[in-house]
Amino acid sequence: MKKYLLALVAVCSLTFSQAQTVVGDATLPNTMTVEGTNLVLNGAGMREKVIFDLYAGGLYLASKKSDAAAIVNADETMAMKLDIVSGMVSSKKMIGAVDDGFDASMNGDTSSLDAQITKFKGFFSDKIVKTNVFDISYVKGKGTVVSKNGKEVGMIPGLEFKKALFGIWLGSDPADDDLKEAMLGKN
Repeated sequence: MKKYLLALVAVCSLTFSQAQTVVGDATLPNTMTVEGTNLVLNGAGMREKVIFDLYAGGLYLASKKSDAAAIVNADETMAMKLDIVSGMVSSKKMIGAVDDGFDASMNGDTSSLDAQITKFKGFFSDKIVKTNVFDISYVKGKGTVVSKNGKEVGMIPGLEFKKALFGIWLGSDPADDDLKEAMLGKN
């Protein structure tokens, strides 16, 4: 009986470990469902600043892809998961990083999306602490939905906003080159 119990525990442990990906101090699920669409972890990595880990980021798509421009421009349901692993990430710093990210993603001209960007930054106005998890999901036909720790904090309609937003991580001037490569499954 003990042998069967140990075998069962081993199989369950193996199955559980394969259902998640460890990135630094974060554990990201290998799959997630967004409004009825099953997504798989395309790739995951760590956002670093100087020598500090800030958050683990994972990109979820309906099927694995490595073409950043195609992903950014696709009108398909997809998501990013940001798992905060550092106490250095604050609301103020996240909002500043969002400003910098949109500026880089949109080649310095954010005027066409200023209202949406302001609304998006508001989703990060509550205190951010280590272990917070943000899901940034684009839902085809609806828009970008942001959740914090599983609770929806807001939505912004439009494919153009999604393109600029996902361009922060996957564009030609990404927030972190290594994280971009990791999200594309290239490392």
